[in-house]
Amino acid sequence: MIWTVISILLLIWLVGFLFEIAGGLVHILLVIALVVFIAKMLRS
Repeated sequence: MIWTVISILLLIWLVGFLFEIAGGLVHILLVIALVVFIAKMLRS
């Protein structure tokens, strides 16, 4: 499930980066997803 969320966020980030659409928001969401992923990996 987490891999699906990460891959979707990466795809949205790439599209946003290429077309410069809502770049700041996508970067913030990507950072939040990365923090959650790292926290989940450290707990298991």
